[in-house]
Amino acid sequence: MTTYIIRRIVGLFPVLFGITLLVFFLIRMIPGDPALVMLGERASVEDVEQLREQLGLNEPLYVQYFTFMGQLLQGNLGKSIIHHTDVTFDLKYRLPATIEMVLWAMLLGVSIGTTIGVVSAVKRNSIFDIVGMISALLGVSMPIFWLALILIYALAVNAKILPPSGRIDVAMMIDRRTGFMLLDTLLMGDLFAFVDALWHLILPSVVLSTVIMPPLARITRACMLDVLHQDYVRTARSKGLRERVIVLKHALKNALLPVVTVIGGQLGGLLGGAILTETIFSWPGMGTWTYQAILGRDYPIVQASVLVSATIYVFVNLAVDLLYAVLDPRVHYT
Repeated sequence: MTTYIIRRIVGLFPVLFGITLLVFFLIRMIPGDPALVMLGERASVEDVEQLREQLGLNEPLYVQYFTFMGQLLQGNLGKSIIHHTDVTFDLKYRLPATIEMVLWAMLLGVSIGTTIGVVSAVKRNSIFDIVGMISALLGVSMPIFWLALILIYALAVNAKILPPSGRIDVAMMIDRRTGFMLLDTLLMGDLFAFVDALWHLILPSVVLSTVIMPPLARITRACMLDVLHQDYVRTARSKGLRERVIVLKHALKNALLPVVTVIGGQLGGLLGGAILTETIFSWPGMGTWTYQAILGRDYPIVQASVLVSATIYVFVNLAVDLLYAVLDPRVHYT
């Protein structure tokens, strides 16, 4: 098992190297010049060329790539072209905000999605099954930005129940130790600030959870229906076991392998959906940071955000792969 894990981790390095190549060269294929974006369209050719030279953009692409890789291997993600700030420092501020929202969205999506799928399978063709699957179909079809705007209008503007944007009330002073707002407020011992941060987190996480909830409900239902017709389930029923024990202990555990695969695969959708969600809710995470960097052709920020997202994605998929052996004893890695 240990040998397999080492091989898999070593095998990730060529993948990450390929990602650096793709993100570096593809971002430079987007029309637009960072120097021209910074100086404006009325800037003279001499000023633009001078700024390009200062930023190192006049060098051949392969020279720029080797410079980028040299800095990356030293843990240096470069400096923002537009803001002249250290990208690594900005990343330490932005990444926890996105991770906090994505984790809560995943918690909501997984718990609600699997629950709907299990109950729909157990109560097949019931009113709950019909409503659950129709809801899942609507969730797949509904654009995430449309749902976000509707919820903001209904719950924040009209009802004034939830805040429409931000991570916490602007009047509150928070000692940022970890970057995770809920954890930082708890470490401060400020329960009021914790509740306020949690209140700000509800709308974005609910909206983002709809990325993973509908497909998870549908795949859970399909897997559970398949497992519930297996011989060992019928044997368990014939022994007089309670239906709850049969469903949760025997059926659900064996139906989880495809579900776990979907959860790992949907992480990319959550990270992608975070860009829209953070933009709409003014959430100071990687989504808005990346979006603004793309508009401004801020290459170092785009490169850093894509690399971090890709690294998280490949390691989560590695964890999902290793989790198979825990869920199914028949799976062995050599």
